[in-house]
Amino acid sequence: MNTPPANTRPASPPIDHYENFPVASFLCPPHLRPAIGAIYHFARSADDLADEGDTSDAARLDALERYRADLLAVAGGQAHSGQWPQVFEPLRKVLCAFKLPVPLLADLLDAFAQDVRYTADQRRYRDDAELLDYCTRSANPVGRLLLHLYGVTDAASLAQSDQICSALQLINFWQDVSVDVARGRWYPSQQAMALHGVLDADLQPGSQSDNARQMIAAYAAQARALMQAGAPLACRIPGRAGWELRLVVQGGLRILDKIEALDFATWRTRPKLTAWDVPVMLWRALAMKSHTRPV
Repeated sequence: MNTPPANTRPASPPIDHYENFPVASFLCPPHLRPAIGAIYHFARSADDLADEGDTSDAARLDALERYRADLLAVAGGQAHSGQWPQVFEPLRKVLCAFKLPVPLLADLLDAFAQDVRYTADQRRYRDDAELLDYCTRSANPVGRLLLHLYGVTDAASLAQSDQICSALQLINFWQDVSVDVARGRWYPSQQAMALHGVLDADLQPGSQSDNARQMIAAYAAQARALMQAGAPLACRIPGRAGWELRLVVQGGLRILDKIEALDFATWRTRPKLTAWDVPVMLWRALAMKSHTRPV
């Protein structure tokens, strides 16, 4: 019998990227769509290197380092390796045209590498502060990159963008418990599990744990509060970009509604947005109001 190489993962199913929220949608300003698409494909391809297939963790980290080298090369006006031309050719143009902050792109790679290392070492997040610190690299850079494209640089807007993006990342965690646990990724912190008396077995598919429901409910409430704190930014950004962000906010809140409808048992079932949710999100987006002046 063949023994699988050390530090490999079970084979993953074919890549099928389900997205909760619009990417470079028709609401996005047309002149920014290529830039937003280039950022998205940079992040999506890097995430695939960290997450998809059945290669070893060492090979994943090596691929991410080569990917980082290509980023730094094109940012410095040099040739990339040619391994990911569909990513770095468009990104080269966007970096030049919009002067994107390269450290924000590098932060995303740091987060993907952290996921690989934590999974390989079977590490857990000690507390929720450490989990939120991860969000500063895994999610917040995307919002800041978009604000850079929109020309929004004030501190209040950056802070609210961080709140929205961290909320979206947390919502994704609590939506994906059944998927992540199966892959050996544990985003509930050790602190939260101990506080609610949750054991690893409580987050397995057949569990009916009330303690786990209470923990996910608390996490969902935290994510909702973060999203609501950042939501006024969507009403202050003018034009189509602001409407895009309103739908992003409402998409996150709608997933939280669906998590609640499942009685927070997302280790058993993964909620998704469907076409039936679009009218609800549109109505709520229209109802959003700002109490501050536009950026």
